[in-house]
Amino acid sequence: MSLEYRSSPQVPTDSGGPIRQRVLLTVMCSCVVLVIGMVAAVNLAVPLLAASSVRPSAPGLLWIVDSYLVVFACLVIPGGAAGDRFGRKGVLLAGLALFAGGALLSAIAPTVPVLLAGRAITGLGAAAVLPNTLAVLLHAVPAGRRAATIATWASMTGIGGVVGNLGGGAILTTGSWRWLFAAAAPIAVALIAATASVVPVSPRHDRRFDPLGTLLLVGASTALLFAIVEGPTAGWTGPPVLVGFGCAAGLFAAWVVTELLVEHPLLDPRLFRIPALRSACLGMIAVFFGMFALFYLNASFLQYGMGFGTLRTGLAIVPLTAPIILGASRVALLTRRIGLDATIALAFVGVGIGLLGLSTTDPDTPYLAYAAWLVVTGAGVTLALPTLSGVIAGSLPPEQAGAATGLQATTREFGSALGVAVAGTILTARFSAALPDPGTGGPAPHTVEEAAVAAGPEHAHEIATAFIGAADGAFRVIGCTVLVLGALTVGQAVLGRRAGASGTGTSHASRRI
Repeated sequence: MSLEYRSSPQVPTDSGGPIRQRVLLTVMCSCVVLVIGMVAAVNLAVPLLAASSVRPSAPGLLWIVDSYLVVFACLVIPGGAAGDRFGRKGVLLAGLALFAGGALLSAIAPTVPVLLAGRAITGLGAAAVLPNTLAVLLHAVPAGRRAATIATWASMTGIGGVVGNLGGGAILTTGSWRWLFAAAAPIAVALIAATASVVPVSPRHDRRFDPLGTLLLVGASTALLFAIVEGPTAGWTGPPVLVGFGCAAGLFAAWVVTELLVEHPLLDPRLFRIPALRSACLGMIAVFFGMFALFYLNASFLQYGMGFGTLRTGLAIVPLTAPIILGASRVALLTRRIGLDATIALAFVGVGIGLLGLSTTDPDTPYLAYAAWLVVTGAGVTLALPTLSGVIAGSLPPEQAGAATGLQATTREFGSALGVAVAGTILTARFSAALPDPGTGGPAPHTVEEAAVAAGPEHAHEIATAFIGAADGAFRVIGCTVLVLGALTVGQAVLGRRAGASGTGTSHASRRI
């Protein structure tokens, strides 16, 4: 069976008339934009953080970005399950409160460890917010509007990244990264008030938590990202990196075994017998891997390589949103005409080719050419998000709406965390290798600030050239990786269709679970 979306009948709660439903959609989409926008906005702050008094190392900079994403990705399924068990409105409100508290702690953090703690708390709040926004909407809108609601919600996850760039760029013109986190807190408080006012109470379902499965998933994901982030500085064959990869493999294996044995797993691995769900999850990871690698590389490339300020850098990403804004409503029509498999294939071609196109840019490239490649990338993202979201959302029964949303959110955020980690790792490694030898005999610099101190102002042009070359190389690797993952995604769909034709496809797998 090819990739497909199967809507699940649900009984909506009493959410009032069309006007109240539009207000509800606006508030829930605003929550999505806030938690996704924070991921993109912090990338713009990397140069300010690197030059700040907290003085993070190159791996420290990546962890400041990724600590939020790791907690977000690993706890978003428990966040959805908590909404199913205790009520989506209450968990959503608690998540917004945690988000505000974590943002405030980040804003006042005197050291990197405190900043990482604040980012982790903010990620915990985001994990409670994101899955329950869609779960609330799916229970509140009529069945006839459910597909359109999913498409709108999915588009917000793409638009949120661009809003984060715009808002973050404007805030960071103050010259302090602290204002970025300080500004997020009152926005979260305002959304708490709006959520309390407009969100209806939805049914609860008696689903138990899986604390061991949650701990194993968090540990495995953290170990994997630790190994990727530490590779350039500790050495890819160094003991810390090898131990990190080994722990990741062991913990992931233990997680699978645990989930197969417990009565109420965090995420039942047998779900991935369904070819459509398996393909959609891989596809979602790949799309967000590419998109958030782009956000990370774009922020540093434009500021270090092309001399843009933070506001101009935030504005420069806007062309990425043009296809999302103009084309999201037409994706369903295209899918009906050419099929989901072809739509997904076009999506990955757009994302991959767009990223490869960005790898050809340099300081002499006209901005319009740079923007054109962003539009190509955005077109691919536009095709991917609603189709992949629909597949995942329709793969679990209605009583697991929060967990289903959590699954797709996990794939998004895990892909985002991997994208930032891999892009940052490649950038750091290539930049260090391309730098002129300062002749000091000390360790190789891993950031622009470290290189400037080590080499002196007379080597400023060589440092900039090394950084641009490293960024272009990272864009190429990310673009090629997205194309390969896209081919695997579509190939899995084709294999699933053949299995379905022989009677062992999605419908049979669904009945076995």
